[in-house]
Amino acid sequence: MLRLLLLSSMLLSACAHVPTVLQSITASNATLSQVSQNIDYYKGVPIRWGGTIIDVENEIDFTRLQILYYPLNKSAQPQTYQTSEGRFVVITPTFLDPAVYKKNAEVSVTGLIKGVTSIAIGKKTLSVPVVDMQAIYLWPEENKNYSNYPPYFNYPYGRFNYPYYSPYYTPWWY
Repeated sequence: MLRLLLLSSMLLSACAHVPTVLQSITASNATLSQVSQNIDYYKGVPIRWGGTIIDVENEIDFTRLQILYYPLNKSAQPQTYQTSEGRFVVITPTFLDPAVYKKNAEVSVTGLIKGVTSIAIGKKTLSVPVVDMQAIYLWPEENKNYSNYPPYFNYPYGRFNYPYYSPYYTPWWY
C-alpha cells in the first residue's frame, strides 16, 4: 500500500513541474489586478507572474521589460489563451538581449513588487506595477501546447479528423 502511495505521488508531482529557476522564492498568489488596485499593500511582496514580452529596453545599468500579463498554470507557464489583465514592467540589473527576449516570447518571472511606473501607449499614459526581477524563465517556442494532452487528442477520431484518412487504415472496400 505504501509503495502504491509513493508511486502515485511521484507520478502526480511529475505532471506539474515548475522550472527550477522559478522555484527560488515562495511567491504570493496575488494577481495583477489585485496589485494594481492596492500597490502600497503589496510593495516588497514576492510574486511569480508571466506573460508575453511587449518591449525590451536596455539602459546603461539596467534592462526594462514590458510584459503583457497572463495567469500561470501549475507549471508556471503563461496561459495565453486566457484574457489578459494588463501590463507590468520588470526591471533587472542584468543585460537581456533583445534578440533572445523577443517580442511575443513567453516568459515567467519571479521578483518583488517595487512600486508603480507610468508608461505611454500612444497618447494614453498608464500606471503599471514594477517588479524587481530575481529570476526569469524564457519558455521554448515548441512548448506552446494549449491543452494538457497531445494535439491528436483534440480531434474526435484521434490524430485525424475522420478515421478513413489515417495512413494505417485501409477500408474493407479497397
